[in-house]
Amino acid sequence: MKSTFKKIIHEENFLSLIGNLTIAFFGFAGFALIARSFPIDVFGQWVLFISSGAFIEMFRFGITNTAIIRYLSGVSPDDRLKYIGSNGFIGLVATILIGITLVACNLAFAAPIQRAGYELFFTWYPLLALINLPLNTALVIMQADRKFGKILRIKAINSGGFFLVLLTNYFYLQMTLLQLVWALLIINTITSGVCIFFGYDGLRHIRMATRKTNKVLLDFGKYTTFTLIGTNLLRSADTLIISLSPLGTAAVALYSIPMKLTELQQIPLRSFVATAFPKMSKASIQGKVHEVKDLFYTYSGAMSLLFVFVSLFTFIFADFFVLILGGRQFLGTDPITGFNTANIVRIFSIYGLLLPIDRMTGVCLDSINKPNINFIKVLYMVIVNVIGDLIAIFIFKSLALVAVGSILFTILGIWVGFYYLSRELSLQYLHIFTNGIGFYKSLYYKFRNRQIRTTG
Repeated sequence: MKSTFKKIIHEENFLSLIGNLTIAFFGFAGFALIARSFPIDVFGQWVLFISSGAFIEMFRFGITNTAIIRYLSGVSPDDRLKYIGSNGFIGLVATILIGITLVACNLAFAAPIQRAGYELFFTWYPLLALINLPLNTALVIMQADRKFGKILRIKAINSGGFFLVLLTNYFYLQMTLLQLVWALLIINTITSGVCIFFGYDGLRHIRMATRKTNKVLLDFGKYTTFTLIGTNLLRSADTLIISLSPLGTAAVALYSIPMKLTELQQIPLRSFVATAFPKMSKASIQGKVHEVKDLFYTYSGAMSLLFVFVSLFTFIFADFFVLILGGRQFLGTDPITGFNTANIVRIFSIYGLLLPIDRMTGVCLDSINKPNINFIKVLYMVIVNVIGDLIAIFIFKSLALVAVGSILFTILGIWVGFYYLSRELSLQYLHIFTNGIGFYKSLYYKFRNRQIRTTG
């Protein structure tokens, strides 16, 4: 029994899941503390700061992240250091260029930026981006190497440290929003320092970068960058359009609660994707097409079946989750905007059912070296999402219809992704569910056999 337990806790999917659960706990709990620490309109400014930063992070690291994970899965030790060096070099250049652009925009358009609620982002994100460069490069290298135990430790320092600040602030300090940003900068500085000290970040290998490895990552990354930007737009376009509409930052704050709760559904999804992509990439590089197909079927099917229970749980306990995350001020129908946060959560729970197959089609396209096709898939989804948001907000003035739009663009993404994948791999929808059932049957038989051996 003891050896079985050790095997389980060292298994990749388990470590990835525990890591995401731990970070999600800190994220949800921290989000709840911030929502309770500030008025709704001020809280909306924090949401804009975080969501805008996440969007730029996608651009900054989308250039190399997917590419470095794919290529580190099957290269020689010498080439490995060259790719790591190129990853660091490109990330550094992108960070500097983005920082200069944001500072220039802030100087030129200070008044409009402040009126829209983006002052914190344009003022402080350039510094944050430079500070967390070692942290982010370290995490992507660890994912490529499937070192999920190390990822868990580093993220625990980062997210756990900031959560302790938020907890102390809620009970004792009552910091301003600006002071909270300063605390975030300090925590990220400490975490990046740990990555540099232990050599996790790989930035010292920048001198080993070559034109060839730079070009390989950029050629792959020119598609994955826009794919990741598009993927982030699918989440942040809602917030951006709402913030620029007459609904204002109060509506941003209300909508941020169900948006945050969708991350609850995505915890197992991110965990499985983190382990699936390196495996599928390695199989693709080695020409094992059948193995790529099996991995796609198994991961898509297993996650889809799991999400039935996750979405049902979220749907039933929507009011409870809103109460826990945002407090009583977000319960029921808001008297000012007329929006019901819990109903939006229920719509997003239906959207969650579609996420596994949509995400895995994109991962599979990248793993078989078709990032251009994945970009086309996401582009279609973004176009539908933006059009839907504009209609929902400016014509119907409904946050619920914005959430319904998420369901529609995800259905489109599944259809487009599966269509292109089928042309490459000759896939069949039915195998997703048969392999998913087979995955859980296999787990059951393994567990039963171990129990029999233990008791016998």
